[in-house]
Amino acid sequence: MNSLSVRMLGLALVLGISSLVRAEDKPKDIVDTAVAAGSFKTLAAALKAADLVDTLKGKGPFTVFAPTDEAFAKLPKETLESLLKPENKKKLASILTYHVVSGKVLAKDVVKLTEAKTVQGSSAKIVVKDGKVTVDGANVTKTDIEASNGVIHVIDTVILPK
Repeated sequence: MNSLSVRMLGLALVLGISSLVRAEDKPKDIVDTAVAAGSFKTLAAALKAADLVDTLKGKGPFTVFAPTDEAFAKLPKETLESLLKPENKKKLASILTYHVVSGKVLAKDVVKLTEAKTVQGSSAKIVVKDGKVTVDGANVTKTDIEASNGVIHVIDTVILPK
């Protein structure tokens, strides 16, 4: 290869690699962030069953109190299986939207609240005690996971609307 060909090949490789890096640096939306974390497989499946994936990939901003796979495992197996059936889509959507608040509410703001109005329509009770936060009795275990269209706070229990 002549030196011009080598330089052109080198330039093509650099440009290709830099575009890959930029694509990876692009912030993920709430759904992609949760999926990438690896501990929200059940939540992702539930969002899909309830047809809420596109909503949570939307502009937002949203705050999601996201139950982990372990949180969903606390539910009776038959309850979860039942909720994932097409005929229970509306009930599942109600439960999932109870975990979502409009707007981006960071931990520093959550601790100032006593309740949060959910997208489902009901309010979830927020308690701050001894430096720990609960949402309807679910412990917040990790906060401020930033996404391009909002923020995720991890909870250890699935919360249910009243």
